[in-house]
Amino acid sequence: MRTVSATWASGFTLVELLMVIILIGVLSALGVGLFARSSAFAPLLATQQLASATLLAQQAALAGNPSTSVTIRQTSNAFEFEAADSLFSIRREGASVAYQVAGQSGLTPIPGGGFTINFDRMGRLAAPFSGQSLQFQISGDSDFTLCLSSLGAVYQGPCS
Repeated sequence: MRTVSATWASGFTLVELLMVIILIGVLSALGVGLFARSSAFAPLLATQQLASATLLAQQAALAGNPSTSVTIRQTSNAFEFEAADSLFSIRREGASVAYQVAGQSGLTPIPGGGFTINFDRMGRLAAPFSGQSLQFQISGDSDFTLCLSSLGAVYQGPCS
């Protein structure tokens, strides 16, 4: 009795492997290009950081802590948010922050010395903005609007 055996080679061909490597290289080159420009994210990060710092200052005010304010500064290369004795800093990447009292026209850039927002024991805006809402415009490669209502609510979008 005679047996015949056939050999089956399994796996990928060299051409298939090269195509996968080329495809991965092209996709990674495109992905690096998207993330290399972090300046597109700076306004979004500043918006989120401003909302977080505001909420931290409100919580401190509600808890009866002496630190009941948030201070916003924009230096030549960074945004700084100081709330409840904590300082948060992120790179500006060409972005800027301006504010306006809701219902008034014209945006005012954050002054060099900073812009301070105070809260009362109920977490609402205190003097000099009692009973008024503040709208912040964070601009750069993209623009974001943040509203701080007179009652202390923080939300993305214009004050209505």
